[in-house]
Amino acid sequence: MPLFMDIHVVEDNAFNEIAAQVGHHKDIAVQHRFGVKHIKYFLNLPERKVFCLMEAPDKEACIDNHLAAHGIGACNVIEVSNEIDFKAFLGEGSKDEKDMALTKNGGIDTGYRTLMMISLVDFTEDYGRHIPIEEVYQLVEKHHGNIINLPSDKIMASFVNASDAISCCMASFSLLEFNPRNIDYTIALVTGKPVDEVGSDFFGEAKERLQTLCQIGLSNSIYIDAATRALAKGEPETSGNGKTKILFVSENDFSLYTALWKILDEQITDPDFKSEYLNNGLGLSKAQAYRKIKALTGMSPNTLIREIRLRRSLSALKKNSKTVAEIAYELGFNSPTYFTRVFRNRYEVLPTSFAKLHSA
Repeated sequence: MPLFMDIHVVEDNAFNEIAAQVGHHKDIAVQHRFGVKHIKYFLNLPERKVFCLMEAPDKEACIDNHLAAHGIGACNVIEVSNEIDFKAFLGEGSKDEKDMALTKNGGIDTGYRTLMMISLVDFTEDYGRHIPIEEVYQLVEKHHGNIINLPSDKIMASFVNASDAISCCMASFSLLEFNPRNIDYTIALVTGKPVDEVGSDFFGEAKERLQTLCQIGLSNSIYIDAATRALAKGEPETSGNGKTKILFVSENDFSLYTALWKILDEQITDPDFKSEYLNNGLGLSKAQAYRKIKALTGMSPNTLIREIRLRRSLSALKKNSKTVAEIAYELGFNSPTYFTRVFRNRYEVLPTSFAKLHSA
């Protein structure tokens, strides 16, 4: 049967492990009526959230099961893939005799995970021969993480422990920063829950935040959200020459990142798109927008617009289905000559050469 997971947000401040167990067994008592099989539940007491994992014929059966048991349904129910989603993100933890999920170390499994994403592009001519992806995978395994396969150049991993995630992040940074190849990368860490109150994607909000940070974040930098920083209970230790660029992202920052990316994503291909559009879209004055965008991304508004266009060009060039001139115009550059010049200045390689690296 299909696998489903739901989220319950408990309003009772006195909610505890016993209350969670009682609620779970109420579900089990009536599950046969709906063809549902409850497997285990994940418990985050500080956040007063419960995530139930179950097999069921469909989503409606899960909802009806909870309604019959409690008179109220879950906040949200999503279908998950056992192999692609559940095991990759949550791992192989066990459960106790009451079906409460446990980590490999025997602690209560909250269901929350710290996710690491590395956006990685190699511009070296012998592309693919020595790019340190396998070394990153080894670091993830060393730090007790799980690799999540993505159909892209990005690397994603899941960690039960935020401190393990930060340690892996710092080790990956050292590996990439001091690699002799011409590599461009951004690393992001975000802690999130498996099921959000809205949406249908496993770890949907956390993945969206990772994507946003990697899409508009400063290159060769590390972004860490407030939840990960709090769980790790300490500042990350920089290594090497002490020039590690770590940026901590607050909830207010994420609101601005999201608003900023929405504007860029929708309008970046417009050749008339200027920094004024960002000011207006964010509802800020020119001076305010400049300060906030500079603080968030390390770039001025105009530089950010050019950077996003250049990053978009990488995917287009890899496809080798259009000429450099076509790509330049479609991404809002005024001329192919200007595009070629700024591309070479930014990545130390011509766009035609980069395209050839991916034509074999």
